[in-house]
Amino acid sequence: MKNNSKETTKLAIAAPSLFTLGNLACGFFSILAATKGNFAGAGWLILIAAVFDMFDGRVARLLGAESEFGIEMDSLADAISFCAAPAFLMYFMVLQAQPTWGAPIACVYTCFGVLRLAKFNAMAHAGEGSKKYFCGLPVPAPAALLASFAISYTIMQGNGAGHNLPFVETYITHLYNFVWFMMLILAILMVSNIPYAAFKAKREKKLSVWFLLLIVLLVVMLIKFPQNVILVVFSLYILFGLLAVLYRAFLGTKIEK
Repeated sequence: MKNNSKETTKLAIAAPSLFTLGNLACGFFSILAATKGNFAGAGWLILIAAVFDMFDGRVARLLGAESEFGIEMDSLADAISFCAAPAFLMYFMVLQAQPTWGAPIACVYTCFGVLRLAKFNAMAHAGEGSKKYFCGLPVPAPAALLASFAISYTIMQGNGAGHNLPFVETYITHLYNFVWFMMLILAILMVSNIPYAAFKAKREKKLSVWFLLLIVLLVVMLIKFPQNVILVVFSLYILFGLLAVLYRAFLGTKIEK
């Protein structure tokens, strides 16, 4: 019985790490896909990495297997999947056409993303983190935005499977020319002190009927236009974070920790 208990404990500890390794593997193969010109495939791998990243922490908490090792491993995997992989994707897809400043912009994005991860870990170790807000834009958000942009643009070009919503095609057509600017803004937001909703705190209020209907609508749209929904949702997430700062500054209120 003791041996079975030990094996169960080991399995519980290993389970979150398997999700983290899945995250890392997706980031690695995303970079390979980008170098070969398979931009849609590279984008989907980044999004799959985000799914793995979303579950590894939850699995660890569910199994009571949270550890310093897991936290550090998660950050290392995120550095590959959400910092390096999107930068390589955008470089080979867009930025390499600019030999002077294309590579430096991709490098800045990667470096600022890693700085964001280091900042998160330092705040977590110091007990300064918040369950309601992230301090600065969390790295999976801009990575998902860039990945969904790559997929949507590839579909528009007729090189990928799927369909785009008409207004999204108009949006990404203009966005393509400003990828370099978008990456710089996202890099700055990652190392900023702007609070972004973490969605970790337990909800005390019951969900309204309208909110549930919105979720159902999003799920239906996600099935039909997954890359478009992800692009729009993360664009709004990033934009609302900025607008919330301006709104609080106007009212003179402070965020709750």
